[in-house]
Amino acid sequence: MLAVTTFILFTLLVAYVSYRKTKGEALNTSDGYFLGGRSLGWFVIGGSLFLTNMSANNFIGENEQVYIDSVAVMAWGMTSILSLIIVSEFILPIYLRNGSVTTPDFLEDRFDPSIKKWISIIFLVGYVINMMPPVLYAGAVAFNGMFDLSGVFGLSNWATIWILVWSIGIVGSIYAIFGGLKAIAVSDAINGIGLVIGGLLVPFFGLLYIGDGSFSVGLDMILTQNTEHLNAIGKPDSPVPFSTLFTGMLLVNLNYWGTEQYIMQRVLGAKNLAAGQKGIALASVLKVISPILLNIPGLIALHIYFNIENTAEIYPRLIGDVMPEYLTGFMAAIIFGAALTTFNSGLNSSSTLFMLNIYKPYLKHKNKEIADVSLIKKSKYLQVFLAMTAMFIAPFIAFVDGGFFDYIQKVAGFFSVPIFTILFVGFITKKVPPIGAKVALIFFITCYALTQLIFDTGLHFLHIMAILFVTSTIIMLLFGKFYPMKVPYQPIDKKLVDIRPWKYRHIVSFILVLIVIAAYIFFSPLGVAS
Repeated sequence: MLAVTTFILFTLLVAYVSYRKTKGEALNTSDGYFLGGRSLGWFVIGGSLFLTNMSANNFIGENEQVYIDSVAVMAWGMTSILSLIIVSEFILPIYLRNGSVTTPDFLEDRFDPSIKKWISIIFLVGYVINMMPPVLYAGAVAFNGMFDLSGVFGLSNWATIWILVWSIGIVGSIYAIFGGLKAIAVSDAINGIGLVIGGLLVPFFGLLYIGDGSFSVGLDMILTQNTEHLNAIGKPDSPVPFSTLFTGMLLVNLNYWGTEQYIMQRVLGAKNLAAGQKGIALASVLKVISPILLNIPGLIALHIYFNIENTAEIYPRLIGDVMPEYLTGFMAAIIFGAALTTFNSGLNSSSTLFMLNIYKPYLKHKNKEIADVSLIKKSKYLQVFLAMTAMFIAPFIAFVDGGFFDYIQKVAGFFSVPIFTILFVGFITKKVPPIGAKVALIFFITCYALTQLIFDTGLHFLHIMAILFVTSTIIMLLFGKFYPMKVPYQPIDKKLVDIRPWKYRHIVSFILVLIVIAAYIFFSPLGVAS
């Protein structure tokens, strides 16, 4: 009962603060509803970026992979830091100078409107199939694992997952539909604080648990036993081989942090470039502690659970078993908030992409105009439809073979790196024509589908992504050489926000790179894994 009470109180607190902070906001304009009025500060941006990334997927999926394999999965978080540095320095200034509302906006200016439409559709399909449903499913699994709701109410696991998926989906929809981006970002920042605090308490109480009340004994156990799980240098047969850090993983993370609409939409709403860069730096600093939140609990679980049937339940079961009841409710609220964050972000971004990049241009082509108020109203109807679609798909993820986190990353390959390839070539060239981008996009997606669904190449899917990235880039460059644009692209500063950079960004970036290197030395045969 105490756990349920603390869950309700914290959840209501987040909702109340979000309401107060967004009360009176102009939500009847496109900028106000979709970009928070281009007024987001660095703290809100950083906290929102971090929590949107730290969804229930990560907590459940990464700890599961540590339990099954090793801490090699921490590579996703560590390479994220490097990707964020690159995005802050090179990609964000381009977006803000271009005045982009969505990340595909740049593609319209660089290539043509049809490319913008293609990429927007790919984003939409990816969000409805591979972003929102896994978030709902992971949140449902977490809740059931922490509170054993199927046992309490005498329901089957299948029925419980359905009920929880729809509960999370409905609440998340309310945030996205009625609050807009500002409400989402504010609730993210508050939940982000709770996430860091609660996330650090899980390994703390876990170490006390396995150490029979002694934190130092528990710490010594995870550092000296099961040392094969402590090695971050993934072997070739690992779900995350070390070599992938330098190929497809870097590309996936660059796409995630630099082109994903539901991530970049926060930074596109920055009041200036400096605020955006400081927000990205804050998110990077928070990512430094991600192994403590996402990997250490998996190591602790090795000393508690020796024969668990559904490894996706490791993290929520650990919370329920090692933490005091009142903190179990607090952590449930945090996991709930994390699930809501990514889900409602996906909804808001999906409607932004469809309404501004597909529906509004369609009306313009028909010589029709639509007022912002009407556009936002239709956007809300679309979000209801997308939310229901995702809620219907989510429970069926229970039947997917293999690790939950590995599944998400592999399927994301159909949508992520192909988009980044087009953007990358668009950033670095001025003469590659639209047809080159379209051919490369079709080539990449087709070849990746063949290697994952029909032919077994024997290569890790991240290596395949890297090979296709290079090949697709060459295809576009060849089009640029033999069929160049008649009028080379010339970027224009639309002067919507101040694009003077943050002067301390290079110092912070250097320190962060050193920390990443130190983390790999620590979790390697040279460190604790020896």
